[in-house]
Parts: sequence; structure tokens; C-alpha cells
Amino acid sequence: MTVALMWEARAVEGRGADLLAWAREQRPAGDGEPLRRETFRAPQDRVLVITWWDAAPDADLPELPEPAADLVTRRVHRWRFESVEER
Repeated sequence: MTVALMWEARAVEGRGADLLAWAREQRPAGDGEPLRRETFRAPQDRVLVITWWDAAPDADLPELPEPAADLVTRRVHRWRFESVEER
């Protein structure tokens, strides 16, 4: 089964490039590498990282860390999704 972990943060105004650079340097804490990883940016200095894992939906998977408080406007939002078969 494939599980996608989504990590989304909003940078302090004007620090979107800093948050993007920081996120690109980070690796999930713990053992293992994801099957795939993509990084996105959006208006309002938001950064999104999605990692895909070959694991059960409730597996203990490595997550990206929290950025320094002076880089973001709030705590990181995290979601976990499982892949469903296309019809």
C-alpha cells in the first residue's frame, strides 16, 4: 500500500524563499527514504512537501521536522493519505 505524507508550512511574510530552501534541505527524521518526494510553493509564502511511502496507513513513518519559530507564522500542518485504486 502507498501512503502519502503531506507537510505544509506558511513562512513569515517575505521569507518564503528561506522556508523553501530550508524545506528542500530537510530529510525525514528516522530510518528510510521515501519512494518519492515533491516540493511545492504557493501564494502567501506557503511550502508543501509530499513524500510517498510503501507502508500501511497507520505505520510509524519518518516526518519532516518543524522549522524554527522565526521562519513560520504557525505550526506545520501535517496530513496522511492512503492511495486508492483508480477506476
